[in-house]
Amino acid sequence: MPPRKADGETGGMTIPDKVREKLRDLPDKPGCYMMRDRRGTVIYVGKAKSLRKRVQWYFRDATLRGTNPKIRGLVKSIEDIDLITVRNEAEAVLTEGRLIKEFKPRYNVSFRDDKRFLMLRGTVQDPFPVFRLCRVQREDGAVYFGPYASAASIRAALNFVEREYGLRRCTPRIPDGDTYQHCLNDVIRFCSAPCIGKVDSETYRARFKDACAFLRGERPAVLTRLAELMQEAAEKRDYERAAALRDTLTVLRKTVRTRARMAPTPEMRAQDAQGGIEALKEALGLHRVPSVMECYDISNISGTYSVASMVCAVNGMPNRTRYRRFRIKTITGTDDPGMMAEVIHRRFSRLLAEAQPPPGLVIVDGGLTQLRAARAALDALGLQDLRCIGLAKRFEEIYTDDGQVPLRLPRESAALRVLQQLRDEAHRFAITYHRHLRNRRIKESVLDDVPGIGSKRKALILAHFGSVERLRKAGLHDLLAVPGIGREMAALIMDAVKKDT
Repeated sequence: MPPRKADGETGGMTIPDKVREKLRDLPDKPGCYMMRDRRGTVIYVGKAKSLRKRVQWYFRDATLRGTNPKIRGLVKSIEDIDLITVRNEAEAVLTEGRLIKEFKPRYNVSFRDDKRFLMLRGTVQDPFPVFRLCRVQREDGAVYFGPYASAASIRAALNFVEREYGLRRCTPRIPDGDTYQHCLNDVIRFCSAPCIGKVDSETYRARFKDACAFLRGERPAVLTRLAELMQEAAEKRDYERAAALRDTLTVLRKTVRTRARMAPTPEMRAQDAQGGIEALKEALGLHRVPSVMECYDISNISGTYSVASMVCAVNGMPNRTRYRRFRIKTITGTDDPGMMAEVIHRRFSRLLAEAQPPPGLVIVDGGLTQLRAARAALDALGLQDLRCIGLAKRFEEIYTDDGQVPLRLPRESAALRVLQQLRDEAHRFAITYHRHLRNRRIKESVLDDVPGIGSKRKALILAHFGSVERLRKAGLHDLLAVPGIGREMAALIMDAVKKDT
């Protein structure tokens, strides 16, 4: 943890409670972090090999003493931090770029030129498809691979698939004899030469389809064969060829494996999910595969704007039509277990009243305390047979309701991956709803700062315009139409909402 002063300040700057709590539980994983100001606006996006080390760096005394004014101004503006964990550093680079383009944070200077990462575009709709490098993905019927963080990797992948599968490089949509007169690629690049009829369209398209499968990570045998060729060259003491094959293999392994992880096909994703829930059944000792799972998460700031989310997975895949969100009604203050109990009770009381079947497994985001609260709520409703587990973020431990020691599955476990994805989705859904309520309250609170505006006048104004945002877009004449608002009061109100933009 970064060193903190006893009064909760760092480098003379006060750390908000929400940020201080998150600094304690930062994961030592690669990912991206989004820093938000008091209005919830993203003001900076960064990437890190270790989120724990990088994010804590901003709040160290040594950092704030020695860094530039820009960083100090950033840290002073931070009211909240959101984290996104990824599998590797390359994926963090790509995610950072997408987030910066989406939010356009004012403290970021990189990526402002809108330069995009390279992708491979396959003209699958053509009689003789080709791959081309591009930076923008369009709805044009083509197939896209990427984006890739490394230009060298994508060019190496393009060069390899063209040689390996005999794909053409020429530009005409339908190559012919005239095209061949100016080309030697069938001699020097192993092109299958559809331009002179060496291969027909059906055979060529089959080659292209295999190339696409390779780029999706569905042809591991190709990489195995390259490794064998490299070994054979080394045994024959053809070290130059062995080194060239080694370099090609290294680049392709990185490129194809990254692509396969970042953008699996729907079929592959469904297969992985099904395998994950089957493995989860064995790991937890369930009587049957949990085809339907529900995961719950709580979100609040010091007990304010308290909300909860429920996300549902069917056969291991998120089913957004079954998502639910809750405003906490009976619990005040920072009592997350009590809030969890309330939500579980409300959800399953309704299921019982409507005679709907319960899920195969209930998951709560948290450790033993949250699990006990959920378990007690289920037992009170007579649902003792419904299994419930808690997934704690810190060590990804699985707490079970049978009194056993926490279960730690291997990091590469398909069962753990299914749980993590569902837990992360529940967290995202809860945070989104919480932020919506918080931002709406922040916008409405602008009226509280106008002298002479009480709760009744505020209610009249919001009822008339619907929101402060619509009021901001309106004119002075529109505001005068609200009962009880005179010209002087209207001028004060308009001045306040215009300044708050």
